[in-house]
Amino acid sequence: MNRLLEYLPEYYHDILDFRELTETETQELLSVEQAMERLLQDQFVLTASEQAIKRREKMLGIQADPKAETLDFRRKRLINRYSTKPPFTVRYLQQRLDFLVGAGLSIVSIDPQNYLLRVTASIDNANIFKEVERTVRVIKPVNLIYQQKTSLGDDILLEEHISTQKITWNYKLDGTWTLGEMPFASFDPEVVVK
Repeated sequence: MNRLLEYLPEYYHDILDFRELTETETQELLSVEQAMERLLQDQFVLTASEQAIKRREKMLGIQADPKAETLDFRRKRLINRYSTKPPFTVRYLQQRLDFLVGAGLSIVSIDPQNYLLRVTASIDNANIFKEVERTVRVIKPVNLIYQQKTSLGDDILLEEHISTQKITWNYKLDGTWTLGEMPFASFDPEVVVK
């Protein structure tokens, strides 16, 4: 579609040079429009391209590993870093961790008597764990000790077996038993009861 040709007088519509020139200019304008749209999208972390995310990470001093970290996680980390501003409260820390880990997967508690800040979280991704640790380190007051508790759920299968085994003691304390001649005890084979 030649959008520029319609802006020229009718006289130029039949000239091949002008048709080709406006067709080429139309392609260039489309490229400029796409670049402007990309530039606008790169202004926001949620819609930024990987190149823009990389630039923002460099500005914040984040060493990202694109092979191990998804683009979505890198965006979350940038939003977390940008939104970590004082004043800090326990509720604010809980909101930040819910944003990073997921709602209900982390619990923040404070023991003011012992100056402890406990974070119990179910995190199985090392990158998210590092970002949680960094967030807590930035937000927590200096006089509190950070204590991480991990609560990963898993299933354990237990089986119960009961067996008996007869033991015969071979030694006697009357002086007739000689050390090394026979073992202290002899064991019969195990019999499974249940």
